Amino acid sequence: MTTSIELRRLQDAAWKGSLPLEIRLAPQDCQVYDQADPYLIHYPRLAYLPFLLPVLHTFFASLLIIPDISSYDGWFSFESVPLKWHYPLGLLYDLFSGASPLQAQAEEAQNPLPWRLTLHFSGWPADQLVPLDVKGQVLHDAFINSVKEADFLRNGSAKEIMALSKNDSTQLWKSVEAYDFETYNLISQKLLYAHGAPLRHIPIRIYLPSSPSESQSPSRHLKVVQLPVTPLAPNSKEPQTLGSALHSMLPSLFPSRRTPILARPVLHGAVVPMSALVADLLRSVAYLDGWLHVGIVMIG
Repeated sequence: MTTSIELRRLQDAAWKGSLPLEIRLAPQDCQVYDQADPYLIHYPRLAYLPFLLPVLHTFFASLLIIPDISSYDGWFSFESVPLKWHYPLGLLYDLFSGASPLQAQAEEAQNPLPWRLTLHFSGWPADQLVPLDVKGQVLHDAFINSVKEADFLRNGSAKEIMALSKNDSTQLWKSVEAYDFETYNLISQKLLYAHGAPLRHIPIRIYLPSSPSESQSPSRHLKVVQLPVTPLAPNSKEPQTLGSALHSMLPSLFPSRRTPILARPVLHGAVVPMSALVADLLRSVAYLDGWLHVGIVMIG
């Protein structure tokens, strides 16, 4: 069992994680085509890209073909693939960048950084992305709905988040917008440790690349697997490890509970040990919506 001090260190490391981004304006939206200077920033892994839209709109305003277009008409792509705005940056990078996940003693310099993204203000891909709104309500609602779903899985109902005071609910969202750890942590702990009640299920989603038969570009398409995962291993009083959870959810990819043979689980850019307890991961390195978003990378 991981100690509370170790869990806090992991949480701190996740919050401090960031990625260097190089964001260029799409040529079809730019008065000088592809000659505009890029916007460079170190952005938190846990944060959401739409929060950058106002500052990016200001940065590129003098170059926009349609200068009075709303900042929230903007959307991001990587190698022509639209990026889902409700996915945190770190998850998007782990799923789409093609970078190798870090392992113990690995050199980060091997990864392709900065991550080069394209910002568009036209041609919204309506078949892949839900439109945003100027007031940010769509993004807010998507986040809160995800938090409610995580709360339901943890506690068997969403009553804990529904019982938050109006001020706490407002501060939760504002802390996500401002990337304010202290405020966020204060409120999230009320949800995670609700009246000392034991965890019922672990909110976890597994992201898999699609098979070649399903797509012309398998590395750019995903399956999301979500099945009930309990803190204790089935038919046992032993704490559930990530390896045992993956074996139950995806036995063909994870035939062993202890050793990654065909694939590796990746969280926050690092390979996660199969022996890690899912309850410890939830308490220390869950994303801001309360979920463990675990990417799967094939071996070889």
